[in-house]
Amino acid sequence: MEHLPSWLLTQTAAHAGRLVTERFAEVGARGYHYRLLETLLGGPASQAELGRRTGIHLSDMVAVLNELTADGYVERSPDPADKRRNVVTITDRGRERAAELAARAEAIQDELLTPLTAAERAELVRLLSLLRKGAAPA
Repeated sequence: MEHLPSWLLTQTAAHAGRLVTERFAEVGARGYHYRLLETLLGGPASQAELGRRTGIHLSDMVAVLNELTADGYVERSPDPADKRRNVVTITDRGRERAAELAARAEAIQDELLTPLTAAERAELVRLLSLLRKGAAPA
């Protein structure tokens, strides 16, 4: 099996997923929290737009936003242009949390990629980016 790139990718993705889950859980966070907060650093967005930008399914989006709102990291308000939609905005507290989670995400990358040199890490990212572009729907 170890000669099959698909198997290697699957095993590595599972390991990476475990690291992300465990390391973010140590500070009471989830990967979704980091993805949403980082996205909101670029400015307010509707829930639907956040789903598109982050790849978080809309059925999960409400639960994640409820968690972030309860912790004071984001605020939801009606969209002035369309009262049926909510606009989500990051708070000052959310900006601090985003910085904390960004540092943690960087540490996770270092832990995951420990066996690789800096040049190998850059090459891996380049190759994975090519694969991801090739897998994107047309």
